[in-house]
Amino acid sequence: MTDNTTSAALAWFQQQQTPAGWFDLLTIMIDGMVRNAGEMESQPFLRQMGEQLAQTWPLPESETLGDLEANMNHFLTRFQWGVIGLSVGENGIQIRHQALPVNRDPEQQMRWCNAFCTILEGLYSRWLQAQGGGNNVLLQRERIWSVTDVQFRYFNP
Repeated sequence: MTDNTTSAALAWFQQQQTPAGWFDLLTIMIDGMVRNAGEMESQPFLRQMGEQLAQTWPLPESETLGDLEANMNHFLTRFQWGVIGLSVGENGIQIRHQALPVNRDPEQQMRWCNAFCTILEGLYSRWLQAQGGGNNVLLQRERIWSVTDVQFRYFNP
């Protein structure tokens, strides 16, 4: 694929995930909150919003890691928020989330990624707790591969 073809495909995909109006309002609200309260001070609220979203959209009980991955992807697809892959390692469960929605303004993409990842931390944490995870187990963003590709880790500190 040429760069123009790749850019056109990415633009089309991004348009599907970020509908005009609703996404613009959401990004303005989050950006305003982060600018007014500060990035660190906004994190508890954003994480709580993810937790509330998980309560609104609970996962069905999962028997296997494959079931859990499929159940999580069902909702992420419904939300048009990309796709995850789960893997178990020595240090817990890794969640690789790809095709995250991206802010259309390149200058705002990293701020949006940070805020959205905090929401996902709350969402994933609550979903995993509801599947039998302990309250002392943490879910944190572990690595940012790009603004559309982020890895989280669910572990017992």
